[in-house]
Amino acid sequence: MSADAIVVGSGPNGLVAAVTLARAGRKVLLLEAAEGFGGGLRSAELTLPGRVHDVGATVMAMTLASPAFRELELKGVEFAHPPVPAAHPLDGRPAVLVHRDPRRTAEGLGRDAGVWLATAGAAARAGLPLIDLLLKPLGPWPRQPMTFARAARFGLAGALPATTLALRAFRTVEGRALLAGMAAHSVLDLRSPITAGYGLLLAALAHVVGWPVVRGGSQRLADALVAELRSLGGEAVSGHRVRRLAELDAPTVVLDVTPRQFLAMADLPAGYRRRLSRYRYGPGVFKLDWALDGPVPWRDPAVAGAGTVHLGGTLEEIALSEAEMAAGRHSPRPYVLLVQPYAADPTRGGYTLWAYCHVPNGSRLDMTEVVEAQIERFAPGFRERVLARHAMGPAELEAANPNLVGGDIGGGLASLVQFVRRPVWSPAPWRTPLPGVFLCSSSTPPGPGAHGMGGLQAARLALRG
Repeated sequence: MSADAIVVGSGPNGLVAAVTLARAGRKVLLLEAAEGFGGGLRSAELTLPGRVHDVGATVMAMTLASPAFRELELKGVEFAHPPVPAAHPLDGRPAVLVHRDPRRTAEGLGRDAGVWLATAGAAARAGLPLIDLLLKPLGPWPRQPMTFARAARFGLAGALPATTLALRAFRTVEGRALLAGMAAHSVLDLRSPITAGYGLLLAALAHVVGWPVVRGGSQRLADALVAELRSLGGEAVSGHRVRRLAELDAPTVVLDVTPRQFLAMADLPAGYRRRLSRYRYGPGVFKLDWALDGPVPWRDPAVAGAGTVHLGGTLEEIALSEAEMAAGRHSPRPYVLLVQPYAADPTRGGYTLWAYCHVPNGSRLDMTEVVEAQIERFAPGFRERVLARHAMGPAELEAANPNLVGGDIGGGLASLVQFVRRPVWSPAPWRTPLPGVFLCSSSTPPGPGAHGMGGLQAARLALRG
Protein backbone atom coordinates (compact mmCIF):
# COMPACT_ATOMS: atom_id res chain seq x y z
CA MET A 1 0.00 0.00 0.00
CA SER A 2 1.39 3.42 -0.94
CA ALA A 3 0.77 7.02 0.12
CA ASP A 4 2.74 10.10 1.09
CA ALA A 5 2.38 8.99 4.70
CA ILE A 6 1.12 5.80 6.29
CA VAL A 7 -0.04 5.77 9.90
CA VAL A 8 -0.31 2.38 11.59
CA GLY A 9 -2.74 2.25 14.51
CA SER A 10 -5.80 4.37 15.21
CA GLY A 11 -5.53 5.18 18.88
CA PRO A 12 -5.72 8.88 19.79
CA ASN A 13 -2.06 9.40 18.93
CA GLY A 14 -2.30 7.70 15.57
CA LEU A 15 -5.47 9.57 14.68
CA VAL A 16 -3.97 12.94 15.62
CA ALA A 17 -0.84 12.16 13.61
CA ALA A 18 -2.91 11.19 10.57
CA VAL A 19 -5.07 14.33 10.66
CA THR A 20 -2.06 16.59 11.28
CA LEU A 21 -0.25 15.16 8.26
CA ALA A 22 -3.36 15.38 6.08
CA ARG A 23 -3.95 19.01 7.05
CA ALA A 24 -0.40 19.71 5.90
CA GLY A 25 -1.30 18.42 2.44
CA ARG A 26 0.06 14.88 2.68
CA LYS A 27 -1.86 11.98 1.16
CA VAL A 28 -2.41 9.83 4.25
CA LEU A 29 -3.33 6.18 4.61
CA LEU A 30 -4.40 5.04 8.09
CA LEU A 31 -4.23 1.30 8.78
CA GLU A 32 -5.87 -0.33 11.79
CA ALA A 33 -5.63 -4.04 12.68
CA ALA A 34 -8.94 -4.15 14.57
CA GLU A 35 -12.29 -4.14 12.81
CA GLY A 36 -13.08 -0.71 14.24
CA PHE A 37 -11.11 2.50 14.66
CA GLY A 38 -10.20 4.15 17.93
CA GLY A 39 -7.84 1.95 19.94
CA GLY A 40 -8.29 3.24 23.48
CA LEU A 41 -11.24 5.38 22.32
CA ARG A 42 -13.48 2.51 21.29
CA SER A 43 -16.99 1.99 22.63
CA ALA A 44 -19.08 -1.18 22.43
CA GLU A 45 -22.17 -2.93 23.80
CA LEU A 46 -20.23 -5.03 26.28
CA THR A 47 -23.11 -6.09 28.53
CA LEU A 48 -26.63 -5.69 27.15
CA PRO A 49 -27.96 -4.54 23.75
CA GLY A 50 -28.19 -0.77 23.63
CA ARG A 51 -25.84 -0.21 26.59
CA VAL A 52 -22.84 1.81 25.39
CA HIS A 53 -19.62 1.08 27.28
CA ASP A 54 -16.22 2.65 26.69
CA VAL A 55 -13.73 -0.17 26.19
CA GLY A 56 -10.85 2.12 27.11
CA ALA A 57 -10.76 5.80 28.04
CA THR A 58 -13.90 7.56 29.24
CA VAL A 59 -12.81 10.64 31.19
CA MET A 60 -11.40 13.21 28.78
CA ALA A 61 -9.61 15.79 30.93
CA MET A 62 -6.36 15.30 28.99
CA THR A 63 -8.23 15.68 25.71
CA LEU A 64 -9.72 19.04 26.62
CA ALA A 65 -6.41 20.33 27.96
CA SER A 66 -4.21 18.95 25.19
CA PRO A 67 -2.58 21.40 22.75
CA ALA A 68 -3.05 18.73 20.06
CA PHE A 69 -6.83 18.62 20.36
CA ARG A 70 -7.13 22.36 20.92
CA GLU A 71 -5.36 22.88 17.59
CA LEU A 72 -7.62 20.40 15.80
CA GLU A 73 -10.85 22.18 16.86
CA LEU A 74 -12.95 19.15 15.93
CA LYS A 75 -16.62 19.69 15.19
CA GLY A 76 -19.44 17.37 16.17
CA VAL A 77 -17.92 16.16 19.46
CA GLU A 78 -19.79 17.20 22.61
CA PHE A 79 -18.20 16.93 26.04
CA ALA A 80 -20.54 16.38 28.99
CA HIS A 81 -19.47 17.34 32.50
CA PRO A 82 -20.72 15.58 35.63
CA PRO A 83 -21.85 17.78 38.54
CA VAL A 84 -18.67 16.76 40.41
CA PRO A 85 -15.47 15.72 38.58
CA ALA A 86 -14.33 13.24 41.25
CA ALA A 87 -15.19 11.86 44.68
CA HIS A 88 -13.29 9.89 47.29
CA PRO A 89 -15.51 8.04 49.80
CA LEU A 90 -14.20 7.25 53.28
CA ASP A 91 -15.44 4.89 55.97
CA GLY A 92 -17.55 6.66 58.58
CA ARG A 93 -16.86 10.13 57.14
CA PRO A 94 -18.37 12.28 54.40
CA ALA A 95 -16.82 11.71 50.99
CA VAL A 96 -14.21 14.17 49.78
CA LEU A 97 -15.39 15.92 46.62
CA VAL A 98 -13.25 17.52 43.92
CA HIS A 99 -15.20 20.40 42.40
CA ARG A 100 -14.32 22.51 39.40
CA ASP A 101 -13.73 25.38 41.84
CA PRO A 102 -10.53 24.74 43.83
CA ARG A 103 -11.76 26.88 46.71
CA ARG A 104 -14.93 24.86 47.03
CA THR A 105 -12.80 21.71 47.02
CA ALA A 106 -10.55 23.18 49.70
CA GLU A 107 -13.54 23.94 51.93
CA GLY A 108 -14.14 20.20 52.24
CA LEU A 109 -10.62 19.57 53.50
CA GLY A 110 -10.78 21.50 56.78
CA ARG A 111 -7.25 22.19 58.06
CA ASP A 112 -5.83 21.15 54.70
CA ALA A 113 -7.69 23.81 52.75
CA GLY A 114 -4.63 26.04 52.49
CA VAL A 115 -2.38 23.16 51.47
CA TRP A 116 -4.74 22.21 48.64
CA LEU A 117 -4.83 25.77 47.35
CA ALA A 118 -1.04 26.00 47.56
CA THR A 119 -0.48 22.77 45.60
CA ALA A 120 -3.24 21.65 43.24
CA GLY A 121 -4.81 25.09 43.41
CA ALA A 122 -1.56 26.79 42.44
CA ALA A 123 -1.16 24.45 39.46
CA ALA A 124 -4.71 25.24 38.43
CA ARG A 125 -4.08 28.98 38.67
CA ALA A 126 -1.11 28.55 36.32
CA GLY A 127 -3.66 27.20 33.86
CA LEU A 128 -3.14 25.88 30.37
CA PRO A 129 0.38 27.33 29.89
CA LEU A 130 1.65 25.07 32.69
CA ILE A 131 -0.26 22.08 31.35
CA ASP A 132 1.14 22.73 27.87
CA LEU A 133 4.63 22.68 29.35
CA LEU A 134 4.02 19.42 31.19
CA LEU A 135 2.54 17.76 28.10
CA LYS A 136 5.52 18.81 26.00
CA PRO A 137 8.41 17.72 28.26
CA LEU A 138 10.93 18.01 25.43
CA GLY A 139 9.55 21.21 23.88
CA PRO A 140 8.81 23.42 22.06
CA TRP A 141 7.96 25.36 25.20
CA PRO A 142 6.21 28.66 25.88
CA ARG A 143 8.59 31.57 26.33
CA GLN A 144 6.90 33.35 29.23
CA PRO A 145 9.25 33.44 32.28
CA MET A 146 6.27 33.21 34.64
CA THR A 147 5.30 29.84 33.15
CA PHE A 148 8.74 28.45 33.89
CA ALA A 149 8.66 29.87 37.42
CA ARG A 150 5.33 28.19 38.08
CA ALA A 151 6.60 24.98 36.53
CA ALA A 152 9.60 25.07 38.85
CA ARG A 153 7.35 25.45 41.88
CA PHE A 154 5.13 22.62 40.63
CA GLY A 155 8.20 20.48 40.05
CA LEU A 156 9.46 20.87 43.62
CA ALA A 157 6.31 19.25 44.97
CA GLY A 158 5.60 17.04 41.98
CA ALA A 159 8.98 15.32 42.06
CA LEU A 160 8.22 13.85 45.49
CA PRO A 161 6.63 10.48 46.19
CA ALA A 162 2.93 10.95 46.88
CA THR A 163 3.34 9.43 50.34
CA THR A 164 6.04 11.95 51.21
CA LEU A 165 4.02 14.97 50.10
CA ALA A 166 0.87 13.65 51.76
CA LEU A 167 2.53 13.04 55.12
CA ARG A 168 4.64 16.21 55.16
CA ALA A 169 2.15 18.74 53.81
CA PHE A 170 -1.32 17.40 54.62
CA ARG A 171 -2.68 16.93 58.13
CA THR A 172 -6.13 15.42 57.66
CA VAL A 173 -7.28 11.95 56.68
CA GLU A 174 -9.31 13.57 53.91
CA GLY A 175 -6.46 15.55 52.38
CA ARG A 176 -4.04 12.65 52.43
CA ALA A 177 -6.58 10.23 50.99
CA LEU A 178 -7.52 12.64 48.22
CA LEU A 179 -3.92 13.04 47.09
CA ALA A 180 -3.38 9.27 47.24
CA GLY A 181 -6.43 8.59 45.09
CA MET A 182 -5.25 11.06 42.48
CA ALA A 183 -1.65 9.83 42.51
CA ALA A 184 -2.66 6.19 42.16
CA HIS A 185 -3.67 6.91 38.55
CA SER A 186 0.07 6.62 37.88
CA VAL A 187 -0.10 2.84 38.49
CA LEU A 188 3.09 3.13 40.56
CA ASP A 189 4.08 2.41 44.13
CA LEU A 190 3.13 5.70 45.83
CA ARG A 191 6.55 5.74 47.49
CA SER A 192 8.07 6.32 44.04
CA PRO A 193 9.33 9.73 42.84
CA ILE A 194 7.00 11.92 40.74
CA THR A 195 3.82 10.16 41.91
CA ALA A 196 2.87 13.39 43.69
CA GLY A 197 3.23 15.17 40.36
CA TYR A 198 0.81 12.81 38.63
CA GLY A 199 -1.75 13.41 41.36
CA LEU A 200 -1.38 17.19 41.39
CA LEU A 201 -1.61 17.41 37.60
CA LEU A 202 -4.82 15.40 37.50
CA ALA A 203 -6.30 17.48 40.29
CA ALA A 204 -5.33 20.68 38.50
CA LEU A 205 -6.99 19.41 35.32
CA ALA A 206 -10.22 18.89 37.26
CA HIS A 207 -10.11 22.57 38.22
CA VAL A 208 -8.95 23.94 34.85
CA VAL A 209 -10.99 21.94 32.31
CA GLY A 210 -13.01 19.44 34.34
CA TRP A 211 -13.20 15.68 33.93
CA PRO A 212 -15.84 15.29 31.20
CA VAL A 213 -16.97 12.37 29.04
CA VAL A 214 -17.85 12.37 25.35
CA ARG A 215 -21.60 12.42 24.94
CA GLY A 216 -22.63 9.11 23.41
CA GLY A 217 -19.32 7.37 24.13
CA SER A 218 -15.63 7.89 23.45
CA GLN A 219 -16.06 6.25 20.04
CA ARG A 220 -17.65 9.50 18.89
CA LEU A 221 -14.27 11.23 19.28
CA ALA A 222 -12.49 8.53 17.26
CA ASP A 223 -15.19 8.65 14.58
CA ALA A 224 -14.86 12.44 14.33
CA LEU A 225 -11.10 12.14 13.78
CA VAL A 226 -11.57 9.50 11.08
CA ALA A 227 -14.22 11.66 9.41
CA GLU A 228 -11.86 14.65 9.48
CA LEU A 229 -9.09 12.57 7.90
CA ARG A 230 -11.38 11.41 5.11
CA SER A 231 -12.67 14.93 4.50
CA LEU A 232 -9.06 15.93 3.85
CA GLY A 233 -8.66 13.21 1.22
CA GLY A 234 -7.09 10.62 3.49
CA GLU A 235 -7.98 6.95 3.50
CA ALA A 236 -8.73 4.88 6.60
CA VAL A 237 -8.74 1.08 6.46
CA SER A 238 -9.64 -1.18 9.38
CA GLY A 239 -9.11 -4.92 9.66
CA HIS A 240 -5.61 -4.64 8.16
CA ARG A 241 -2.77 -5.80 10.38
CA VAL A 242 0.74 -4.65 9.49
CA ARG A 243 3.27 -7.28 10.49
CA ARG A 244 6.40 -5.93 8.81
CA LEU A 245 7.44 -2.46 7.70
CA ALA A 246 8.44 -3.94 4.34
CA GLU A 247 4.72 -4.18 3.56
CA LEU A 248 4.46 -0.37 3.48
CA ASP A 249 5.40 1.95 0.63
CA ALA A 250 5.61 5.54 1.78
CA PRO A 251 8.36 8.10 2.49
CA THR A 252 6.79 8.69 5.92
CA VAL A 253 5.56 5.98 8.30
CA VAL A 254 4.15 6.81 11.74
CA LEU A 255 3.60 3.90 14.11
CA ASP A 256 1.12 4.03 16.97
CA VAL A 257 2.66 0.91 18.52
CA THR A 258 4.73 0.11 21.60
CA PRO A 259 8.38 -1.02 21.52
CA ARG A 260 7.44 -4.71 21.58
CA GLN A 261 5.49 -4.44 18.31
CA PHE A 262 8.11 -2.21 16.71
CA LEU A 263 10.88 -4.71 17.51
CA ALA A 264 8.87 -7.41 15.73
CA MET A 265 8.06 -5.23 12.72
CA ALA A 266 11.44 -3.81 11.81
CA ASP A 267 15.09 -4.65 11.26
CA LEU A 268 16.70 -2.12 13.57
CA PRO A 269 20.32 -1.13 14.21
CA ALA A 270 21.77 -3.29 16.97
CA GLY A 271 22.37 -0.43 19.41
CA TYR A 272 18.87 1.00 19.08
CA ARG A 273 17.37 -2.50 19.32
CA ARG A 274 19.23 -3.10 22.61
CA ARG A 275 18.04 0.21 24.04
CA LEU A 276 14.48 -0.41 22.91
CA SER A 277 14.47 -3.95 24.33
CA ARG A 278 15.23 -2.52 27.79
CA TYR A 279 11.92 -0.66 27.80
CA ARG A 280 9.80 -1.70 30.78
CA TYR A 281 6.06 -2.28 30.83
CA GLY A 282 4.02 -1.47 33.90
CA PRO A 283 1.40 -3.37 35.87
CA GLY A 284 -1.84 -4.38 34.23
CA VAL A 285 -5.45 -3.73 35.08
CA PHE A 286 -8.49 -5.90 35.61
CA LYS A 287 -11.52 -4.09 34.15
CA LEU A 288 -15.19 -4.67 34.82
CA ASP A 289 -18.21 -3.17 33.08
CA TRP A 290 -21.72 -3.38 34.44
CA ALA A 291 -25.23 -2.73 33.25
CA LEU A 292 -27.28 -1.58 36.26
CA ASP A 293 -31.00 -1.17 36.85
CA GLY A 294 -30.40 2.12 38.65
CA PRO A 295 -27.66 4.36 40.03
CA VAL A 296 -25.04 3.02 42.43
CA PRO A 297 -26.50 3.22 45.98
CA TRP A 298 -23.67 5.18 47.56
CA ARG A 299 -23.73 5.43 51.33
CA ASP A 300 -22.88 9.13 50.93
CA PRO A 301 -25.40 10.47 48.36
CA ALA A 302 -22.97 13.21 47.30
CA VAL A 303 -20.91 10.59 45.44
CA ALA A 304 -23.78 10.03 42.99
CA GLY A 305 -22.89 13.24 41.15
CA ALA A 306 -19.26 12.33 40.58
CA GLY A 307 -18.07 11.16 37.19
CA THR A 308 -15.02 9.44 38.70
CA VAL A 309 -14.83 7.76 42.09
CA HIS A 310 -11.62 6.64 43.84
CA LEU A 311 -12.22 3.64 46.08
CA GLY A 312 -9.59 2.49 48.53
CA GLY A 313 -10.03 4.42 51.75
CA THR A 314 -7.13 6.15 53.46
CA LEU A 315 -3.67 7.08 52.24
CA GLU A 316 -2.23 4.13 54.15
CA GLU A 317 -4.65 1.64 52.58
CA ILE A 318 -4.11 2.90 49.03
CA ALA A 319 -0.34 3.05 49.45
CA LEU A 320 -0.31 -0.53 50.73
CA SER A 321 -2.48 -1.72 47.84
CA GLU A 322 -0.23 -0.08 45.23
CA ALA A 323 2.93 -1.35 46.95
CA GLU A 324 1.55 -4.90 46.81
CA MET A 325 0.79 -4.48 43.11
CA ALA A 326 4.24 -3.05 42.36
CA ALA A 327 5.80 -6.04 44.13
CA GLY A 328 3.93 -8.44 41.86
CA ARG A 329 1.19 -9.39 44.30
CA HIS A 330 -2.61 -9.05 44.22
CA SER A 331 -4.03 -6.83 46.92
CA PRO A 332 -7.04 -8.28 48.78
CA ARG A 333 -8.40 -4.71 49.08
CA PRO A 334 -7.22 -3.01 45.91
CA TYR A 335 -7.44 0.61 44.93
CA VAL A 336 -10.36 0.77 42.50
CA LEU A 337 -10.87 3.51 39.95
CA LEU A 338 -14.57 3.69 39.05
CA VAL A 339 -16.37 5.78 36.43
CA GLN A 340 -20.13 6.34 36.31
CA PRO A 341 -20.71 7.99 32.89
CA TYR A 342 -24.44 8.36 33.54
CA ALA A 343 -23.63 11.14 36.02
CA ALA A 344 -22.82 13.31 32.99
CA ASP A 345 -24.30 11.54 29.97
CA PRO A 346 -27.78 9.95 30.01
CA THR A 347 -27.57 8.94 26.33
CA ARG A 348 -25.75 5.62 26.77
CA GLY A 349 -28.80 3.39 26.96
CA GLY A 350 -29.18 3.26 30.72
CA TYR A 351 -27.02 3.05 33.80
CA THR A 352 -23.59 1.82 32.68
CA LEU A 353 -20.59 1.63 34.98
CA TRP A 354 -16.98 0.54 34.76
CA ALA A 355 -14.11 0.10 37.17
CA TYR A 356 -10.66 -1.37 37.25
CA CYS A 357 -8.03 -2.32 39.77
CA HIS A 358 -4.27 -2.62 39.27
CA VAL A 359 -2.76 -6.10 39.02
CA PRO A 360 0.69 -7.51 38.19
CA ASN A 361 1.48 -7.44 34.48
CA GLY A 362 0.00 -10.50 32.77
CA SER A 363 -2.09 -11.50 35.80
CA ARG A 364 -4.65 -14.23 35.22
CA LEU A 365 -6.49 -13.86 38.53
CA ASP A 366 -10.20 -13.03 38.39
CA MET A 367 -10.58 -9.89 40.53
CA THR A 368 -14.36 -9.55 40.15
CA GLU A 369 -15.14 -10.46 43.76
CA VAL A 370 -12.61 -8.12 45.37
CA VAL A 371 -13.50 -5.20 43.09
CA GLU A 372 -17.20 -5.58 43.83
CA ALA A 373 -16.42 -5.92 47.53
CA GLN A 374 -14.68 -2.53 47.46
CA ILE A 375 -17.74 -1.00 45.79
CA GLU A 376 -20.09 -2.66 48.31
CA ARG A 377 -17.92 -1.25 51.09
CA PHE A 378 -19.00 2.26 50.13
CA ALA A 379 -22.25 1.42 48.34
CA PRO A 380 -24.03 -1.42 50.20
CA GLY A 381 -26.56 -3.13 47.96
CA PHE A 382 -24.59 -2.46 44.78
CA ARG A 383 -24.67 -6.08 43.61
CA GLU A 384 -28.46 -6.06 43.72
CA ARG A 385 -28.43 -3.40 40.98
CA VAL A 386 -26.33 -5.48 38.56
CA LEU A 387 -28.17 -6.74 35.48
CA ALA A 388 -25.07 -7.90 33.60
CA ARG A 389 -21.30 -7.69 33.92
CA HIS A 390 -18.36 -8.02 31.55
CA ALA A 391 -14.80 -8.69 32.73
CA MET A 392 -11.51 -8.13 30.93
CA GLY A 393 -8.25 -9.18 32.54
CA PRO A 394 -4.81 -8.44 31.11
CA ALA A 395 -4.96 -11.26 28.55
CA GLU A 396 -8.34 -10.12 27.21
CA LEU A 397 -7.23 -6.49 27.10
CA GLU A 398 -4.08 -7.33 25.15
CA ALA A 399 -6.05 -9.54 22.76
CA ALA A 400 -8.38 -6.63 22.05
CA ASN A 401 -5.51 -4.14 21.69
CA PRO A 402 -1.90 -5.42 21.34
CA ASN A 403 -0.59 -2.09 22.68
CA LEU A 404 -1.91 -3.11 26.11
CA VAL A 405 1.02 -5.42 26.79
CA GLY A 406 0.20 -7.61 29.77
CA GLY A 407 -2.78 -5.36 30.49
CA ASP A 408 -0.62 -2.23 30.79
CA ILE A 409 -2.97 0.56 29.70
CA GLY A 410 -0.23 3.21 29.91
CA GLY A 411 2.07 1.93 27.19
CA GLY A 412 4.89 1.36 29.65
CA LEU A 413 5.93 1.95 33.23
CA ALA A 414 5.41 5.61 34.14
CA SER A 415 8.49 5.81 36.37
CA LEU A 416 10.87 8.77 36.65
CA VAL A 417 13.45 7.00 34.44
CA GLN A 418 10.92 6.31 31.71
CA PHE A 419 9.51 9.81 31.97
CA VAL A 420 12.75 11.07 30.42
CA ARG A 421 13.66 7.88 28.54
CA ARG A 422 10.48 6.99 26.69
CA PRO A 423 11.10 4.71 24.87
CA VAL A 424 14.81 5.64 24.65
CA TRP A 425 16.71 8.73 25.68
CA SER A 426 16.79 11.10 22.71
CA PRO A 427 16.20 14.81 22.04
CA ALA A 428 13.48 13.61 19.65
CA PRO A 429 12.35 10.17 20.89
CA TRP A 430 9.55 9.97 18.31
CA ARG A 431 12.17 9.69 15.54
CA THR A 432 13.70 6.25 14.95
CA PRO A 433 17.00 5.33 13.24
CA LEU A 434 15.03 4.21 10.17
CA PRO A 435 14.65 7.07 7.64
CA GLY A 436 11.12 8.43 7.62
CA VAL A 437 9.88 6.12 10.40
CA PHE A 438 8.44 7.60 13.60
CA LEU A 439 6.86 6.30 16.81
CA CYS A 440 3.86 8.05 18.35
CA SER A 441 2.19 5.74 20.89
CA SER A 442 1.88 6.35 24.62
CA SER A 443 5.31 4.72 24.86
CA THR A 444 6.62 8.11 23.69
CA PRO A 445 6.44 11.44 25.56
CA PRO A 446 4.39 12.62 27.30
CA GLY A 447 3.12 9.13 28.05
CA PRO A 448 -0.36 7.79 28.78
CA GLY A 449 -3.62 9.66 28.32
CA ALA A 450 -6.02 10.51 25.50
CA HIS A 451 -4.14 13.70 24.62
CA GLY A 452 -2.74 12.89 21.16
CA MET A 453 0.52 14.68 21.91
CA GLY A 454 2.71 11.78 20.80
CA GLY A 455 0.95 11.88 17.46
CA LEU A 456 1.31 15.63 17.14
CA GLN A 457 5.02 15.58 17.95
CA ALA A 458 5.74 12.68 15.56
CA ALA A 459 3.79 14.32 12.75
CA ARG A 460 5.60 17.64 13.21
CA LEU A 461 8.97 15.88 13.03
CA ALA A 462 7.87 14.03 9.90
CA LEU A 463 6.79 17.27 8.24
CA ARG A 464 10.19 18.80 8.92
CA GLY A 465 11.79 15.90 7.06
